[in-house]
Amino acid sequence: GPIGCLGNSWETRGSLSSGPALHRRAFTTAMGDHDVIFGGEPRLREAVLDVGRRFRPAAVFVYLTCVPALIGDDVEAVCREAAAELGIPVVPVLAAGFAGTKNAGNRLGGSALLTHVIGTAEPAYTTAYDVNLIGEYNIAGELWQIQPLLDRLGIRVLSRISGDARYAELTWAHRAKASMVVCSRALLSLAADLQNQYGVPWFEGSFYGVRATSDSLRGFAEVLGDPDLAARTEAVVAQEEARVAVRLAPYRQRLAGVRAVLYTGGVKSWSMVSALQDTGIEVVATGTTKSSPDDVTRIRGLLGADAQLIEEGNPRHLLRIVRESGATLLAAGGRNMYTAMKGRVAFLDVNQERHQAYAGYDGVVALAAEIDRILSSPVFDSVRRPPPWAAGNPAPT
Repeated sequence: GPIGCLGNSWETRGSLSSGPALHRRAFTTAMGDHDVIFGGEPRLREAVLDVGRRFRPAAVFVYLTCVPALIGDDVEAVCREAAAELGIPVVPVLAAGFAGTKNAGNRLGGSALLTHVIGTAEPAYTTAYDVNLIGEYNIAGELWQIQPLLDRLGIRVLSRISGDARYAELTWAHRAKASMVVCSRALLSLAADLQNQYGVPWFEGSFYGVRATSDSLRGFAEVLGDPDLAARTEAVVAQEEARVAVRLAPYRQRLAGVRAVLYTGGVKSWSMVSALQDTGIEVVATGTTKSSPDDVTRIRGLLGADAQLIEEGNPRHLLRIVRESGATLLAAGGRNMYTAMKGRVAFLDVNQERHQAYAGYDGVVALAAEIDRILSSPVFDSVRRPPPWAAGNPAPT
């Protein structure tokens, strides 16, 4: 596609890798007017072959954008030809922007995995405790906070879709004994299809917050149906909850009475509510962008039937809610940072651009520490203090 389609999305997700860094590189065919008129297939073929020969990746994923989709380029045929020439999989992802929302694009990506990748290879061995993590993107290294917990339980993550993943492990996701959809409602369809086609049961959960993390660990034990695993899980949960309670205690004392407005969407509209509550903060409102009816039900279960739901997120509306609710913290995505600055409100970045990991038991402590650091900044005393002339003093000259 055109260069702008790549440039506008580059480095917007802070997914970390413990191995190759090739995913940090970005490639585009940089289509121009000539390609629109005469077709972009030759340019695509040349680009795929060049990337395959220069970098020798395990596979190449080709993401279709609006322009080649509108002019009718046969991307799938080009991918088949390039795969035959390179000897590696070349996977077409037909998720042009005009196809729908971000969630729709994620669903199409999951469909591409199921059609072209999953089920094309077998693992070296399997165990009774092999699981998939679907919709876990290792933002700021959050997967690495969860992996040790699963290791203690004897649970093996067979496939990560797709945080810190390698292509090979995606190919054998169909051999897992259970799947957990972590933070992507759009990939529920992938989990359901894995169950329908391969008999892999699944559940939806979250690793944000003490309660949610414990419930997710219990969810694995329940779906896998092993009484011994259930007993081990309860032991680990009790130990971790006791440990984290001690570490959270001073922060909960300092954050008691703090009110926060959470403006995010989808799964985080309820999962981050639970995490913030675990730090002692009162969440007075939350956004419901991209949230499903099930998400809203979970929100009301956490905040009560009269929970204030934010459907319109323009800056003026957000700041009005902050003022009317008496909130001193706005937890949202990076684009709302300047909204908080203009409103002289403390800001916490909870979206994918952040560089701090908040998942698991240790993640809750990190979340509390970060909020405490933000709220303790002396800048807020300065910006909220009445100016000298408001108390009858002359304005400085």
